[in-house]
Amino acid sequence: MDQGSEHTDPRAARRDPVAGVGGFTDLATSPFRIDRDRIAASPFFARLGGVTQVVNAGGAGLLHNRLTHSLKVAQVARAIAERITSGPDAALADKLGGCDPDVAEAAALAHDLGHPPFGHLGEQTLDRIARHRFGLADGFEGNAQTFRIITTTDVRGPSASGLDLTAAVRAAVLKYPWLRLHHPAPHPSGMAVPPRGAGEPREVPGTGAAKFSAYATELDDFEQARAVFAGRVEGWQQTVEASVMDTADDIAYAIHDLQDFHRIGVLQHAPVAAELGEWLERATELAALDDETLHAGLRRPGRSLERLRRRMHAKDAWIGDDDAFAAAVARVHAELVDGLLAAEFDGSIEAEQATAAFSANWTARLVDGVYVLAAPSTRTGHVSLRPAQWHEVQVLKFVHRRFVLLRPDLALHQRGQAGLVTSLVDALDAWLLDRDEVSRLPRRLHDLVELAHAEYTVLARSAPELLVGATGERVSGADAVRGLARGRAVVDFVASLTDKQAVTLLDALSGRAAQPWSDSFVL
Repeated sequence: MDQGSEHTDPRAARRDPVAGVGGFTDLATSPFRIDRDRIAASPFFARLGGVTQVVNAGGAGLLHNRLTHSLKVAQVARAIAERITSGPDAALADKLGGCDPDVAEAAALAHDLGHPPFGHLGEQTLDRIARHRFGLADGFEGNAQTFRIITTTDVRGPSASGLDLTAAVRAAVLKYPWLRLHHPAPHPSGMAVPPRGAGEPREVPGTGAAKFSAYATELDDFEQARAVFAGRVEGWQQTVEASVMDTADDIAYAIHDLQDFHRIGVLQHAPVAAELGEWLERATELAALDDETLHAGLRRPGRSLERLRRRMHAKDAWIGDDDAFAAAVARVHAELVDGLLAAEFDGSIEAEQATAAFSANWTARLVDGVYVLAAPSTRTGHVSLRPAQWHEVQVLKFVHRRFVLLRPDLALHQRGQAGLVTSLVDALDAWLLDRDEVSRLPRRLHDLVELAHAEYTVLARSAPELLVGATGERVSGADAVRGLARGRAVVDFVASLTDKQAVTLLDALSGRAAQPWSDSFVL
Protein backbone atom coordinates (compact mmCIF):
# COMPACT_ATOMS: atom_id res chain seq x y z
CA MET A 1 0.00 0.00 0.00
CA ASP A 2 1.36 3.40 -0.99
CA GLN A 3 0.74 5.53 2.08
CA GLY A 4 2.66 8.52 0.82
CA SER A 5 0.26 9.70 -1.88
CA GLU A 6 -3.05 11.41 -1.23
CA HIS A 7 -4.14 10.53 -4.77
CA THR A 8 -3.50 6.78 -4.68
CA ASP A 9 -4.22 5.91 -1.05
CA PRO A 10 -7.93 5.92 -0.14
CA ARG A 11 -6.90 6.13 3.51
CA ALA A 12 -5.71 9.68 2.81
CA ALA A 13 -9.11 10.84 1.55
CA ARG A 14 -10.44 14.00 3.20
CA ARG A 15 -13.96 15.34 3.45
CA ASP A 16 -12.84 18.58 1.80
CA PRO A 17 -9.82 17.98 -0.48
CA VAL A 18 -9.42 21.70 -1.24
CA ALA A 19 -6.31 22.93 0.58
CA GLY A 20 -5.38 26.42 1.57
CA VAL A 21 -8.91 27.83 1.91
CA GLY A 22 -9.07 30.92 4.08
CA GLY A 23 -5.31 31.29 4.18
CA PHE A 24 -4.76 27.93 5.85
CA THR A 25 -1.31 26.61 5.00
CA ASP A 26 0.13 23.22 5.84
CA LEU A 27 3.87 22.96 6.31
CA ALA A 28 4.14 19.18 5.86
CA THR A 29 3.63 17.26 2.62
CA SER A 30 2.63 13.80 3.84
CA PRO A 31 -1.17 13.77 4.35
CA PHE A 32 -0.82 11.98 7.67
CA ARG A 33 1.84 14.35 8.95
CA ILE A 34 -0.43 17.22 7.95
CA ASP A 35 -3.08 15.66 10.18
CA ARG A 36 -0.66 15.31 13.07
CA ASP A 37 0.39 18.95 12.71
CA ARG A 38 -3.21 20.19 12.50
CA ILE A 39 -4.06 18.38 15.72
CA ALA A 40 -0.97 19.69 17.50
CA ALA A 41 -1.78 23.26 16.37
CA SER A 42 -5.40 23.09 17.51
CA PRO A 43 -6.49 25.25 20.47
CA PHE A 44 -8.42 22.22 21.69
CA PHE A 45 -5.07 20.42 22.02
CA ALA A 46 -3.39 23.32 23.83
CA ARG A 47 -6.39 23.45 26.19
CA LEU A 48 -5.54 19.96 27.49
CA GLY A 49 -2.72 21.52 29.52
CA GLY A 50 -5.41 22.89 31.81
CA VAL A 51 -7.54 19.75 32.08
CA THR A 52 -7.25 17.31 34.97
CA GLN A 53 -5.94 13.79 34.42
CA VAL A 54 -6.97 12.50 37.86
CA VAL A 55 -6.52 15.44 40.26
CA ASN A 56 -5.24 18.97 39.84
CA ALA A 57 -1.94 19.60 41.58
CA GLY A 58 -2.50 23.35 41.69
CA GLY A 59 -0.02 24.14 38.94
CA ALA A 60 2.91 22.51 40.73
CA GLY A 61 3.78 20.47 37.64
CA LEU A 62 4.04 17.22 39.62
CA LEU A 63 1.03 15.48 38.09
CA HIS A 64 0.18 14.67 34.50
CA ASN A 65 -2.55 16.67 32.85
CA ARG A 66 -4.38 15.64 29.70
CA LEU A 67 -1.76 17.33 27.50
CA THR A 68 1.29 15.62 28.99
CA HIS A 69 -0.63 12.34 29.06
CA SER A 70 -1.49 12.71 25.35
CA LEU A 71 2.13 13.44 24.48
CA LYS A 72 3.26 10.27 26.24
CA VAL A 73 0.53 8.20 24.59
CA ALA A 74 1.66 9.55 21.22
CA GLN A 75 5.26 8.61 21.99
CA VAL A 76 4.26 5.05 22.91
CA ALA A 77 1.87 4.73 19.96
CA ARG A 78 4.58 5.70 17.50
CA ALA A 79 7.00 3.22 19.07
CA ILE A 80 4.41 0.44 18.78
CA ALA A 81 3.53 1.31 15.17
CA GLU A 82 7.19 1.43 14.13
CA ARG A 83 7.79 -1.91 15.83
CA ILE A 84 4.87 -3.44 13.94
CA THR A 85 5.80 -2.03 10.54
CA SER A 86 9.42 -3.14 10.84
CA GLY A 87 8.72 -6.60 12.27
CA PRO A 88 7.09 -9.91 11.37
CA ASP A 89 3.58 -8.53 11.89
CA ALA A 90 3.91 -5.95 9.10
CA ALA A 91 2.24 -8.04 6.38
CA LEU A 92 -0.72 -8.91 8.60
CA ALA A 93 -1.15 -5.28 9.67
CA ASP A 94 -1.14 -4.20 6.01
CA LYS A 95 -3.75 -6.84 5.16
CA LEU A 96 -5.97 -5.49 7.94
CA GLY A 97 -5.84 -1.94 6.59
CA GLY A 98 -2.41 -0.55 7.40
CA CYS A 99 -0.34 0.69 10.31
CA ASP A 100 1.29 4.02 9.56
CA PRO A 101 3.28 5.51 12.48
CA ASP A 102 2.12 9.04 11.60
CA VAL A 103 -1.52 7.93 11.73
CA ALA A 104 -1.07 6.19 15.08
CA GLU A 105 0.76 9.21 16.52
CA ALA A 106 -1.88 11.65 15.24
CA ALA A 107 -4.70 9.58 16.71
CA ALA A 108 -2.89 9.39 20.05
CA LEU A 109 -2.41 13.17 20.13
CA ALA A 110 -6.14 13.60 19.42
CA HIS A 111 -7.58 10.86 21.62
CA ASP A 112 -8.35 13.07 24.66
CA LEU A 113 -9.42 16.29 22.89
CA GLY A 114 -13.00 15.74 24.01
CA HIS A 115 -12.30 15.34 27.71
CA PRO A 116 -14.20 18.02 29.65
CA PRO A 117 -13.02 19.88 32.76
CA PHE A 118 -12.19 17.64 35.74
CA GLY A 119 -11.52 14.48 33.75
CA HIS A 120 -13.79 11.43 33.93
CA LEU A 121 -15.83 13.02 36.71
CA GLY A 122 -16.79 15.87 34.39
CA GLU A 123 -17.56 13.37 31.63
CA GLN A 124 -20.00 11.42 33.80
CA THR A 125 -21.70 14.58 35.04
CA LEU A 126 -22.18 16.03 31.55
CA ASP A 127 -23.55 12.70 30.31
CA ARG A 128 -26.24 12.63 33.00
CA ILE A 129 -27.15 16.26 32.30
CA ALA A 130 -27.23 15.79 28.52
CA ARG A 131 -29.58 12.81 28.73
CA HIS A 132 -31.82 13.66 31.67
CA ARG A 133 -32.05 17.44 31.38
CA PHE A 134 -31.77 18.03 27.64
CA GLY A 135 -33.15 14.75 26.27
CA LEU A 136 -30.06 14.03 24.16
CA ALA A 137 -30.27 10.29 23.58
CA ASP A 138 -26.55 9.94 22.91
CA GLY A 139 -25.68 12.10 25.91
CA PHE A 140 -22.04 12.99 26.33
CA GLU A 141 -18.97 10.78 25.93
CA GLY A 142 -15.37 12.00 25.81
CA ASN A 143 -14.41 9.86 22.82
CA ALA A 144 -17.48 10.94 20.85
CA GLN A 145 -16.73 14.56 21.76
CA THR A 146 -13.22 14.10 20.38
CA PHE A 147 -14.66 12.96 17.06
CA ARG A 148 -17.08 15.91 17.07
CA ILE A 149 -14.20 18.31 17.62
CA ILE A 150 -12.02 17.01 14.80
CA THR A 151 -14.91 16.81 12.32
CA THR A 152 -17.21 19.66 13.35
CA THR A 153 -16.48 22.17 16.11
CA ASP A 154 -12.80 22.93 15.57
CA VAL A 155 -12.35 25.58 12.90
CA ARG A 156 -8.69 25.18 12.03
CA GLY A 157 -9.20 23.10 8.88
CA PRO A 158 -9.47 24.54 5.36
CA SER A 159 -13.29 24.38 5.36
CA ALA A 160 -13.66 26.01 8.82
CA SER A 161 -15.60 22.94 9.95
CA GLY A 162 -13.42 20.50 11.84
CA LEU A 163 -9.81 19.77 10.99
CA ASP A 164 -10.57 17.99 7.68
CA LEU A 165 -8.43 15.00 8.62
CA THR A 166 -7.80 11.97 6.45
CA ALA A 167 -10.05 8.92 6.68
CA ALA A 168 -7.24 6.90 8.26
CA VAL A 169 -6.73 9.31 11.15
CA ARG A 170 -10.44 9.82 11.72
CA ALA A 171 -10.91 6.04 11.82
CA ALA A 172 -7.90 5.66 14.14
CA VAL A 173 -9.52 8.04 16.66
CA LEU A 174 -12.56 5.73 16.86
CA LYS A 175 -11.59 3.73 19.94
CA TYR A 176 -15.17 2.46 20.25
CA PRO A 177 -16.33 2.35 16.58
CA TRP A 178 -20.08 2.56 17.13
CA LEU A 179 -22.72 5.08 18.18
CA ARG A 180 -24.43 4.82 21.55
CA LEU A 181 -27.69 3.44 20.17
CA HIS A 182 -28.06 3.38 16.41
CA HIS A 183 -25.03 2.24 14.48
CA PRO A 184 -23.87 -0.18 13.22
CA ALA A 185 -26.82 -2.54 12.97
CA PRO A 186 -26.99 -4.97 14.64
CA HIS A 187 -25.50 -2.92 17.46
CA PRO A 188 -22.38 -4.39 19.16
CA SER A 189 -24.10 -4.17 22.55
CA GLY A 190 -26.29 -7.09 21.46
CA MET A 191 -23.41 -9.45 20.69
CA ALA A 192 -23.05 -12.62 22.77
CA VAL A 193 -19.70 -11.29 24.03
CA PRO A 194 -19.83 -7.54 23.41
CA PRO A 195 -16.65 -5.53 22.77
CA ARG A 196 -15.25 -3.57 25.72
CA GLY A 197 -17.50 -0.60 26.38
CA ALA A 198 -20.39 -1.76 24.20
CA GLY A 199 -22.09 -4.08 26.66
CA GLU A 200 -21.58 -2.20 29.91
CA PRO A 201 -24.30 0.46 30.26
CA ARG A 202 -23.63 3.07 32.91
CA GLU A 203 -27.09 2.92 34.40
CA VAL A 204 -29.88 0.67 33.09
CA PRO A 205 -30.35 -1.63 30.06
CA GLY A 206 -31.75 0.16 27.05
CA THR A 207 -29.65 3.29 27.41
CA GLY A 208 -27.11 2.00 24.88
CA ALA A 209 -23.39 1.46 25.11
CA ALA A 210 -21.45 2.98 28.00
CA LYS A 211 -18.58 3.89 25.69
CA PHE A 212 -18.86 4.98 22.06
CA SER A 213 -16.95 7.21 19.68
CA ALA A 214 -19.46 9.27 17.69
CA TYR A 215 -22.76 11.09 18.09
CA ALA A 216 -25.60 10.86 15.57
CA THR A 217 -24.66 14.34 14.34
CA GLU A 218 -21.30 13.01 13.08
CA LEU A 219 -22.60 9.80 11.50
CA ASP A 220 -21.70 10.85 7.95
CA ASP A 221 -18.07 11.48 8.88
CA PHE A 222 -18.01 8.24 10.86
CA GLU A 223 -19.28 6.17 7.93
CA GLN A 224 -16.99 7.85 5.41
CA ALA A 225 -13.92 7.18 7.53
CA ARG A 226 -14.86 3.58 8.26
CA ALA A 227 -15.84 2.79 4.64
CA VAL A 228 -12.16 2.77 3.67
CA PHE A 229 -11.64 -0.25 5.92
CA ALA A 230 -14.69 -2.25 4.83
CA GLY A 231 -13.70 -5.87 4.25
CA ARG A 232 -10.48 -5.39 6.23
CA VAL A 233 -11.91 -5.24 9.77
CA GLU A 234 -15.38 -6.02 11.10
CA GLY A 235 -17.83 -3.15 11.47
CA TRP A 236 -17.47 -3.16 15.26
CA GLN A 237 -13.68 -3.60 15.30
CA GLN A 238 -11.03 -0.94 15.70
CA THR A 239 -8.68 -0.34 12.82
CA VAL A 240 -5.12 -1.49 13.49
CA GLU A 241 -4.03 2.11 14.11
CA ALA A 242 -6.94 2.69 16.52
CA SER A 243 -5.91 -0.47 18.33
CA VAL A 244 -2.32 0.83 18.54
CA MET A 245 -3.61 4.07 20.06
CA ASP A 246 -5.82 2.19 22.53
CA THR A 247 -2.96 -0.08 23.63
CA ALA A 248 -0.60 2.88 23.99
CA ASP A 249 -3.18 4.67 26.14
CA ASP A 250 -3.42 1.64 28.43
CA ILE A 251 0.37 1.41 28.76
CA ALA A 252 0.87 5.11 29.51
CA TYR A 253 -2.03 5.21 31.95
CA ALA A 254 -0.83 2.12 33.83
CA ILE A 255 2.62 3.60 34.40
CA HIS A 256 2.56 7.36 34.78
CA ASP A 257 -0.36 7.67 37.21
CA LEU A 258 1.54 5.45 39.63
CA GLN A 259 4.58 7.70 39.24
CA ASP A 260 2.48 10.79 39.86
CA PHE A 261 0.97 9.64 43.13
CA HIS A 262 4.26 8.27 44.39
CA ARG A 263 5.80 11.70 43.78
CA ILE A 264 3.20 13.53 45.87
CA GLY A 265 3.13 10.90 48.63
CA VAL A 266 -0.41 9.57 48.01
CA LEU A 267 0.60 6.09 46.87
CA GLN A 268 1.98 4.58 50.06
CA HIS A 269 4.26 1.55 50.39
CA ALA A 270 2.52 -0.17 53.32
CA PRO A 271 -1.04 -0.69 51.97
CA VAL A 272 0.16 -1.70 48.49
CA ALA A 273 2.69 -4.12 49.99
CA ALA A 274 0.01 -5.61 52.24
CA GLU A 275 -2.48 -6.13 49.40
CA LEU A 276 -0.06 -7.75 46.95
CA GLY A 277 1.94 -9.62 49.58
CA GLU A 278 -1.14 -11.08 51.27
CA TRP A 279 -2.51 -12.35 47.98
CA LEU A 280 0.82 -13.93 47.02
CA GLU A 281 1.01 -15.72 50.39
CA ARG A 282 -2.63 -16.83 50.55
CA ALA A 283 -3.71 -17.19 46.91
CA THR A 284 -5.00 -20.75 47.30
CA GLU A 285 -6.94 -19.93 50.46
CA LEU A 286 -8.46 -16.78 48.95
CA ALA A 287 -9.47 -18.66 45.79
CA ALA A 288 -11.48 -21.10 47.93
CA LEU A 289 -13.69 -18.35 49.43
CA ASP A 290 -17.22 -18.05 48.09
CA ASP A 291 -18.14 -14.72 46.46
CA GLU A 292 -20.29 -13.53 49.37
CA THR A 293 -17.55 -14.11 51.95
CA LEU A 294 -14.99 -12.47 49.71
CA HIS A 295 -17.15 -9.39 49.17
CA ALA A 296 -17.91 -9.04 52.87
CA GLY A 297 -14.20 -8.79 53.66
CA LEU A 298 -12.98 -6.61 50.80
CA ARG A 299 -11.24 -4.19 53.15
CA ARG A 300 -8.88 -6.96 54.26
CA PRO A 301 -5.57 -7.18 52.32
CA GLY A 302 -5.49 -9.52 49.35
CA ARG A 303 -9.23 -9.77 48.82
CA SER A 304 -9.62 -6.94 46.31
CA LEU A 305 -6.87 -8.49 44.22
CA GLU A 306 -8.64 -11.85 44.39
CA ARG A 307 -11.81 -10.17 43.13
CA LEU A 308 -9.80 -8.81 40.17
CA ARG A 309 -8.63 -12.35 39.35
CA ARG A 310 -12.22 -13.59 39.33
CA ARG A 311 -13.38 -10.69 37.21
CA MET A 312 -10.76 -11.58 34.61
CA HIS A 313 -12.16 -15.11 34.39
CA ALA A 314 -15.68 -13.73 33.97
CA LYS A 315 -14.91 -10.91 31.52
CA ASP A 316 -11.71 -11.89 29.74
CA ALA A 317 -11.61 -15.66 29.55
CA TRP A 318 -9.94 -15.28 26.16
CA ILE A 319 -6.66 -14.38 27.88
CA GLY A 320 -7.14 -14.65 31.67
CA ASP A 321 -4.75 -17.20 33.17
CA ASP A 322 -4.05 -17.90 36.84
CA ASP A 323 -0.36 -18.60 36.36
CA ALA A 324 0.13 -15.42 34.33
CA PHE A 325 -1.82 -13.45 36.92
CA ALA A 326 0.32 -14.77 39.78
CA ALA A 327 3.49 -13.97 37.85
CA ALA A 328 2.21 -10.45 37.16
CA VAL A 329 1.44 -9.83 40.83
CA ALA A 330 4.93 -11.07 41.75
CA ARG A 331 6.60 -8.82 39.17
CA VAL A 332 4.64 -5.73 40.22
CA HIS A 333 5.42 -6.51 43.87
CA ALA A 334 9.12 -6.76 43.10
CA GLU A 335 9.39 -3.65 40.92
CA LEU A 336 6.77 -1.38 42.46
CA VAL A 337 6.58 -2.37 46.13
CA ASP A 338 10.17 -3.48 46.69
CA GLY A 339 11.46 -1.01 44.11
CA LEU A 340 9.81 2.36 43.49
CA LEU A 341 7.74 2.61 46.69
CA ALA A 342 10.43 1.27 49.02
CA ALA A 343 11.91 4.75 49.40
CA GLU A 344 9.85 7.90 49.92
CA PHE A 345 10.06 10.38 47.05
CA ASP A 346 12.05 13.30 48.44
CA GLY A 347 12.81 15.27 45.27
CA SER A 348 16.45 14.20 45.21
CA ILE A 349 18.33 13.27 42.05
CA GLU A 350 18.33 9.66 43.23
CA ALA A 351 14.53 9.71 43.65
CA GLU A 352 14.04 11.29 40.22
CA GLN A 353 16.30 8.68 38.63
CA ALA A 354 14.39 5.85 40.30
CA THR A 355 11.09 7.22 39.01
CA ALA A 356 12.46 7.68 35.49
CA ALA A 357 13.94 4.18 35.48
CA PHE A 358 10.62 2.68 36.62
CA SER A 359 8.82 4.41 33.74
CA ALA A 360 11.43 3.56 31.10
CA ASN A 361 11.76 -0.08 32.10
CA TRP A 362 8.03 -0.72 32.24
CA THR A 363 7.37 1.11 28.97
CA ALA A 364 10.03 -0.92 27.16
CA ARG A 365 8.73 -4.18 28.61
CA LEU A 366 5.11 -3.51 27.70
CA VAL A 367 5.83 -2.22 24.19
CA ASP A 368 7.92 -5.36 23.66
CA GLY A 369 4.82 -7.42 24.45
CA VAL A 370 2.69 -5.93 21.64
CA TYR A 371 1.69 -8.11 18.69
CA VAL A 372 -0.96 -8.24 15.94
CA LEU A 373 -3.78 -10.80 16.01
CA ALA A 374 -5.49 -11.99 12.84
CA ALA A 375 -8.73 -13.02 14.60
CA PRO A 376 -8.91 -11.41 18.05
CA SER A 377 -11.56 -11.89 20.71
CA THR A 378 -14.39 -9.35 20.66
CA ARG A 379 -12.92 -8.09 23.94
CA THR A 380 -9.73 -6.83 22.32
CA GLY A 381 -8.44 -5.25 19.13
CA HIS A 382 -6.17 -6.55 16.42
CA VAL A 383 -3.24 -5.12 18.41
CA SER A 384 -2.86 -6.54 21.89
CA LEU A 385 -0.37 -7.41 24.60
CA ARG A 386 0.91 -10.92 25.11
CA PRO A 387 -0.52 -12.69 28.19
CA ALA A 388 2.35 -11.82 30.55
CA GLN A 389 2.28 -8.10 29.79
CA TRP A 390 -1.53 -7.98 29.57
CA HIS A 391 -1.85 -9.29 33.13
CA GLU A 392 0.84 -6.89 34.34
CA VAL A 393 -1.09 -3.92 32.98
CA GLN A 394 -4.23 -5.13 34.76
CA VAL A 395 -2.37 -5.37 38.07
CA LEU A 396 -0.74 -1.95 37.65
CA LYS A 397 -4.13 -0.39 36.87
CA PHE A 398 -5.62 -2.19 39.86
CA VAL A 399 -3.07 -0.59 42.19
CA HIS A 400 -3.96 2.85 40.85
CA ARG A 401 -7.70 2.30 41.19
CA ARG A 402 -7.58 0.61 44.60
CA PHE A 403 -5.15 3.00 46.30
CA VAL A 404 -5.82 6.30 44.51
CA LEU A 405 -9.19 6.48 42.74
CA LEU A 406 -11.17 4.87 45.57
CA ARG A 407 -9.81 7.16 48.30
CA PRO A 408 -12.58 8.97 50.23
CA ASP A 409 -10.71 12.29 50.13
CA LEU A 410 -10.64 12.13 46.33
CA ALA A 411 -14.36 11.32 46.28
CA LEU A 412 -15.05 14.39 48.43
CA HIS A 413 -13.10 16.60 46.03
CA GLN A 414 -14.82 15.14 42.95
CA ARG A 415 -18.33 15.55 44.35
CA GLY A 416 -17.61 19.24 44.64
CA GLN A 417 -16.43 19.35 41.02
CA ALA A 418 -19.60 17.56 39.87
CA GLY A 419 -21.66 20.22 41.60
CA LEU A 420 -19.63 22.95 39.93
CA VAL A 421 -20.22 21.48 36.44
CA THR A 422 -23.95 21.12 37.14
CA SER A 423 -24.24 24.70 38.39
CA LEU A 424 -22.35 26.00 35.36
CA VAL A 425 -24.70 24.19 32.95
CA ASP A 426 -27.72 25.54 34.86
CA ALA A 427 -26.41 29.11 34.65
CA LEU A 428 -25.62 28.96 30.94
CA ASP A 429 -28.94 27.33 30.11
CA ALA A 430 -30.78 30.04 32.05
CA TRP A 431 -28.85 32.68 30.08
CA LEU A 432 -29.89 31.06 26.79
CA LEU A 433 -33.52 31.12 27.89
CA ASP A 434 -33.40 34.78 28.99
CA ARG A 435 -34.80 36.72 26.04
CA ASP A 436 -33.68 40.03 27.50
CA GLU A 437 -30.05 38.91 27.62
CA VAL A 438 -29.80 36.64 24.58
CA SER A 439 -28.10 39.39 22.54
CA ARG A 440 -25.19 39.39 24.99
CA LEU A 441 -24.45 35.67 24.89
CA PRO A 442 -20.80 34.64 24.65
CA ARG A 443 -20.04 34.57 20.93
CA ARG A 444 -18.73 31.03 21.10
CA LEU A 445 -21.92 29.79 22.76
CA HIS A 446 -24.05 31.66 20.22
CA ASP A 447 -22.16 30.03 17.33
CA LEU A 448 -22.50 26.57 18.90
CA VAL A 449 -26.26 27.00 19.24
CA GLU A 450 -26.56 27.92 15.55
CA LEU A 451 -24.35 24.99 14.54
CA ALA A 452 -26.31 22.47 16.61
CA HIS A 453 -29.65 23.84 15.43
CA ALA A 454 -28.62 23.38 11.81
CA GLU A 455 -27.46 19.83 12.54
CA TYR A 456 -30.61 18.74 14.36
CA THR A 457 -32.85 20.39 11.77
CA VAL A 458 -31.21 18.29 9.06
CA LEU A 459 -31.45 15.13 11.15
CA ALA A 460 -35.12 15.71 11.94
CA ARG A 461 -35.80 15.96 8.21
CA SER A 462 -33.47 13.28 6.81
CA ALA A 463 -32.99 10.73 9.62
CA PRO A 464 -35.64 11.21 12.33
CA GLU A 465 -34.95 7.72 13.68
CA LEU A 466 -31.66 9.09 15.02
CA LEU A 467 -33.51 11.61 17.18
CA VAL A 468 -35.22 9.15 19.48
CA GLY A 469 -35.21 10.75 22.92
CA ALA A 470 -33.52 9.43 26.03
CA THR A 471 -36.80 7.81 27.14
CA GLY A 472 -37.46 6.20 23.75
CA GLU A 473 -39.96 8.67 22.25
CA ARG A 474 -39.53 10.16 18.78
CA VAL A 475 -38.36 13.78 18.86
CA SER A 476 -40.25 16.04 16.47
CA GLY A 477 -41.29 19.65 16.05
CA ALA A 478 -39.40 22.92 15.95
CA ASP A 479 -39.48 23.43 19.71
CA ALA A 480 -38.01 19.96 20.34
CA VAL A 481 -35.24 20.59 17.81
CA ARG A 482 -34.43 23.91 19.46
CA GLY A 483 -34.27 22.18 22.84
CA LEU A 484 -31.84 19.56 21.56
CA ALA A 485 -29.71 22.23 19.91
CA ARG A 486 -29.61 24.31 23.09
CA GLY A 487 -28.57 21.28 25.14
CA ARG A 488 -25.85 20.16 22.74
CA ALA A 489 -24.48 23.70 22.50
CA VAL A 490 -24.27 24.14 26.28
CA VAL A 491 -22.58 20.75 26.65
CA ASP A 492 -20.14 21.53 23.80
CA PHE A 493 -19.34 24.88 25.42
CA VAL A 494 -18.71 23.53 28.91
CA ALA A 495 -16.71 20.59 27.55
CA SER A 496 -14.37 23.01 25.76
CA LEU A 497 -13.26 24.74 28.97
CA THR A 498 -10.20 24.12 31.09
CA ASP A 499 -10.65 23.41 34.80
CA LYS A 500 -9.69 26.99 35.66
CA GLN A 501 -11.97 28.49 33.00
CA ALA A 502 -14.92 26.51 34.36
CA VAL A 503 -14.31 27.82 37.88
CA THR A 504 -13.75 31.40 36.67
CA LEU A 505 -16.87 31.40 34.49
CA LEU A 506 -19.08 30.06 37.28
CA ASP A 507 -17.69 32.70 39.66
CA ALA A 508 -18.64 35.38 37.15
CA LEU A 509 -22.11 33.97 36.52
CA SER A 510 -22.68 33.66 40.27
CA GLY A 511 -21.63 37.25 40.97
CA ARG A 512 -18.52 36.22 42.89
CA ALA A 513 -15.98 37.64 40.45
CA ALA A 514 -14.36 40.90 41.58
CA GLN A 515 -13.99 42.27 38.04
CA PRO A 516 -15.59 41.68 34.62
CA TRP A 517 -12.34 41.05 32.78
CA SER A 518 -10.19 37.98 33.23
CA ASP A 519 -7.18 36.74 31.29
CA SER A 520 -8.14 33.13 32.04
CA PHE A 521 -11.32 33.21 29.97
CA VAL A 522 -12.27 34.94 26.73
CA LEU A 523 -15.98 35.17 25.86
